Amino acid sequence: MPWKEKLIIALDVSDARHALNIVDMLGDYASVFKVGFELFVSAGPGIVKDINNKGKKVFLDLKFHDIPNTVTKAALAAVRLGVYMFNVHTSGGYDMMKRCSDSVSELCIKENIQKPKIIGVTVLTSLDNSALKNELFISHGIKTHVRHLSLLAQKAGLDGVVASPHEISMIKQHCGKDFLVVTPGIRPSWVAPDDQKRTTTPKEALKSGADYIVMGRGILKQEDPIKALELISLEMLTA
Repeated sequence: MPWKEKLIIALDVSDARHALNIVDMLGDYASVFKVGFELFVSAGPGIVKDINNKGKKVFLDLKFHDIPNTVTKAALAAVRLGVYMFNVHTSGGYDMMKRCSDSVSELCIKENIQKPKIIGVTVLTSLDNSALKNELFISHGIKTHVRHLSLLAQKAGLDGVVASPHEISMIKQHCGKDFLVVTPGIRPSWVAPDDQKRTTTPKEALKSGADYIVMGRGILKQEDPIKALELISLEMLTA
């Protein structure tokens, strides 16, 4: 897969016009753009069509997490929007993920729609072992928990998971090389850390086996985003 297909740029802004300007500005460097809570709530579902009309793909990052029926209906709505990829929380359980995956496949066959990639969120990159143990009362460590959730997602028919760079090689070892890993928490070495705790560089993530890396603030908060992307692309190519 070309490096441009591996990079997902996070449109972490609240204004549709601003988001579309970013797509225009950075479109030569990426094919996939992430629409998360802030932009989706502010701009509405039409932002997906607007990005698609520019010849780009959308990763809808709404992390569906509810009872199986509710998540399945939301997933089918996302499919009809024309998203390239969307995610659900693996902690919603096997039945939620399985019903979502099966219903999406059935709809795509019935209506001749290209099936989007369904990705399961494992453990947020803002959490560490201390938070897992002391706040969520999960006694085992993050890697064990991510491994369990990844295998559960694979069993339920999902295409891959969202996980930190620290768990990539472990997921590939247990789930196989074709099971996708989408990796947030990517920071070039020259960018200061933020609220994400389990991070690494683009080069390190790709060398570990990441299929997609998600970058937002590390690009958009730079004085010259295009220059930042050029440096990042060189780093990705050396991986």
